[in-house]
Amino acid sequence: MTLHELMVKTNHYLIKGGQLTDAHKANIVNQFLSGVSSQSAAERFYNGVKFPKNTDDCGRQMYPIYFIPPYNDGKKLKTIIGQTPKTHILSANMYEFEILRLLHILAPENPDVKAMISETLKRLKTTCYGKDGCEAGECYDTSIVVLRFLAAAAPHERDWINDRIRTYYLHLDKKKRPSFIIWYFWLCLSELPLDIAEPNIIRYKDDILTQLNRSCVMNSENDKTIHPVIICAIRNVMARLPEFEYIKSREPYVSDKDGRLHFDMN
Repeated sequence: MTLHELMVKTNHYLIKGGQLTDAHKANIVNQFLSGVSSQSAAERFYNGVKFPKNTDDCGRQMYPIYFIPPYNDGKKLKTIIGQTPKTHILSANMYEFEILRLLHILAPENPDVKAMISETLKRLKTTCYGKDGCEAGECYDTSIVVLRFLAAAAPHERDWINDRIRTYYLHLDKKKRPSFIIWYFWLCLSELPLDIAEPNIIRYKDDILTQLNRSCVMNSENDKTIHPVIICAIRNVMARLPEFEYIKSREPYVSDKDGRLHFDMN
């Protein structure tokens, strides 16, 4: 199993409500830490994306420094909700942020993890997608992945988190966006500090309920993998509101009648 596959499967398991034993946590952490990119692998990637040394004249480090996907003829890695990025800005940073996020959750006191989290937060403050209101290309998408990372690794950075949320709303309607963007933001709302998340959950309440009451096709292997994860993620969002707490343990199911994925809100 590659680190990307491990990262995706672990995310899916936790989003759907799975609980990891201490042994499972240790195994996952060890696999991730054994996969920290070498200097030669990093240089191959930076040269491949035409950003040598990963630092520009402004001091920006736009690409990962610890977990860097292999540069395979420009191939991009899918996000945890199935989006295929068009750029390495989204693909590679998503890869690192999601791995580091899991490491922080599973081994928060590990000194190597703490050091990587600290340096990554510093790096993010040099980037347009991490600190500014950039909407160019997939920097906008990457900013939402940053938001999820901050929710786990730096929930005390409230001004920073709120700034990422403002950026999300500021640029959301400036062009047609894929549904993955909203779904990723909803995933963030299931994990952000409740007082920050709640007004945004209420803002999206009707849309999320519509999604939960709508059945999903289960025709392909991708459908069978991704659709239950999305439904569980938005179930987790709604269950944070007191009137919907009763759904937090409910699972989506495939109906024998139509073969589609349903969620029971009754």
